[in-house]
Amino acid sequence: MKIPFNIPYLTGKEEAYMLEAVRSRRHCGNHSFGQRCIALMKEKYGFHEVFLTSSATSALEMGCLLAGLEPGDEVILPSYTFSSTGNAVVLTGARPVFCEVDPRTMNVDLRHMESLITERTKLLLPIDYAGIPCDRKAIKALAEQHGLKVLVDAAQSFHSFLDGEPCGAGSDMAAFSFHETKNLSCGEGGALVVNQPEWVERARFLQEKGTDRSLVLAGVRSKYSWVDKGSSFLLADILAGMLLAQLEDVETITDKRRKVAEAYHELYGTFEKAGALQIPHLPQGTRHNGHAVFVIFDTSANRDRYLALLREKDVHPYIGYLPLHSSKMGARYGCKPEDLPLTEDLAGRIVRLPLYADLADTGLDYCLTAMREVLTVLYGAV
Repeated sequence: MKIPFNIPYLTGKEEAYMLEAVRSRRHCGNHSFGQRCIALMKEKYGFHEVFLTSSATSALEMGCLLAGLEPGDEVILPSYTFSSTGNAVVLTGARPVFCEVDPRTMNVDLRHMESLITERTKLLLPIDYAGIPCDRKAIKALAEQHGLKVLVDAAQSFHSFLDGEPCGAGSDMAAFSFHETKNLSCGEGGALVVNQPEWVERARFLQEKGTDRSLVLAGVRSKYSWVDKGSSFLLADILAGMLLAQLEDVETITDKRRKVAEAYHELYGTFEKAGALQIPHLPQGTRHNGHAVFVIFDTSANRDRYLALLREKDVHPYIGYLPLHSSKMGARYGCKPEDLPLTEDLAGRIVRLPLYADLADTGLDYCLTAMREVLTVLYGAV
């Protein structure tokens, strides 16, 4: 049996919704299915406003523009993140400043983030790694203390909660992903949540190529013009049809993924108690969306051997990110691998396990058996 890293979930309603969108002859962004997705998200999660985008990458880029980043500004973000987080910053001309992570969650180390704040800092850009919520209240308090804005890279945390509050709420902005690898998928897609009411009008201009077309559609003006920076930060309505099917079944999808995640925590937790490895430690009050489970091995050699042995059994976990600070682009900003020794070390020992909703129904027992056999080879029976 083959256990891939990911298989996108289908609810069974995607084809009908997408066909309806095709037949509507209204295929571009912000039409019927897009509006239905936005209304559902605002009602269910209490977001102030939602802008559907073509990806989380474009949502982050739109958010950085909305934050008013300019050359000379600094943005503090964890090095342990995907390149899109850094690209959204550098495309504005601002400078990324990388900070360490907390190994319990792989989210930002708040004490290190605070130590990096200077008079040039304009934005804090934490992530919710593996669907684990970052400490939004502490980050918000830090931002308010220093007069900063907050954009959360919540690409992996849709339908995760902390103290009853959904990810995407409680910060100035948040960016979600609906990529094929995420819990909810429309192939490629994303959303920017804007929780500052006074920013919404400008966000509409940015989304519509820097024009005030939204005012024409609202009947406020008779013609539109170029008024700001911007791009085509829009999700086609055909893809929004697919996304709506997923949003309507978010509880089913999440329950299935949580079943897999809980099984992993039970298996790997026994090896953690034996001192062999480390698994995520969710903050108190977290309701996790089951997006991902990571394992930090005791040595990089054991990590590599684990990957090789599991692949022999046709089970396919995945390595984590390569830190941004020690990348080729990081070097352009004067960064060196030794600048963030903890991040560098953890990145060489971390693995993400196969996790997708269908695994809860087919293949989970095989996957767990194969993993236990490999872990026993590495560490002995526990």
